[in-house]
Amino acid sequence: MADITRFRFISHLRANPTTHVRHLRNGELAHEGAGQAFWFRALNSALSEVPIDDREQPLLFHGRTVDFQDVVVQATVTYRVTDPGLAATRLDFGIDPDTGRWRSTPLEQLGGLLTELAQQTALDLLARMTLTQALSEGMASLRQAVGGGLRQDQRLTGLGIGVEDVRVVAVRAESDVERALQTPTREMVQQAADKATYERRAMAVERERSIAENELQNQIELARREEQLVLQKGQNERRRATEAAAAGRIETEAQAGRRRALSEAEADAKRVIGAAEASAEKALLDAYAELDQATILALAIKQGALPEIGTLNLTPDLITPLLSKLTDGQA
Repeated sequence: MADITRFRFISHLRANPTTHVRHLRNGELAHEGAGQAFWFRALNSALSEVPIDDREQPLLFHGRTVDFQDVVVQATVTYRVTDPGLAATRLDFGIDPDTGRWRSTPLEQLGGLLTELAQQTALDLLARMTLTQALSEGMASLRQAVGGGLRQDQRLTGLGIGVEDVRVVAVRAESDVERALQTPTREMVQQAADKATYERRAMAVERERSIAENELQNQIELARREEQLVLQKGQNERRRATEAAAAGRIETEAQAGRRRALSEAEADAKRVIGAAEASAEKALLDAYAELDQATILALAIKQGALPEIGTLNLTPDLITPLLSKLTDGQA
């Protein structure tokens, strides 16, 4: 909006760089251009202000496909006034010389025109497409069709309007129809998810089975080794008992042999001693056999073989022979 300052009977206008100002004085062109600043009198001046910057017009409308399905199109059209002088003569961009405000709504008129033209082109295209095509390919097709249609439209070129860009944001069907169309894909995704879940569970079961088999194999191996250990312990105990029994038998046999040898030696010694004693006794007896009774008695007395004599009675018959022998012996 232009800045207008009043000084009694004269006013001053200062425009922005993005607005094109057109000043007619008594029907004749006095000033025209972007960013103008000039003095004027409100009584004989007609002022127009045309924006020349890029403007965006949002679009939202319904369409019907060839299979009689309703779709909603959301788009944005970027445009600008390429010929502000022509636009000022075709649309009412006049401003109040006191306030600088537009007397009408030219941008709304221009936006409505753009909306109708874009909607007409889009509806013509949607009428030749099915719902599936509109949802899958509609954004690119609508962008090209609407952009080409607006750039070639004679009404816009006749107003000095140029379309810079067209962006189609969304093409959507009704919510229930959209959910119905999404159902096969959702089912496929769900099937893929279920398949992945089943495969994961099967893999988990397989891993659990492998782990259980490994544990069972470990238990079997441990049991087998324990059995081998028990057998080995038994064999060791039997071998130890056998060796102990053999050692005991050998020790017993050795002791018995030693005792038998000792007994035989003692018996032999006793036999030898007995034989020697018997021989000595025999020799002694043989020696005693040749002696007379008096000699034997004398030897007995000498050896103390006679009992203790308490009282000795000498009779003549005993002394006479002794004396005779003594007498003979001296002789």
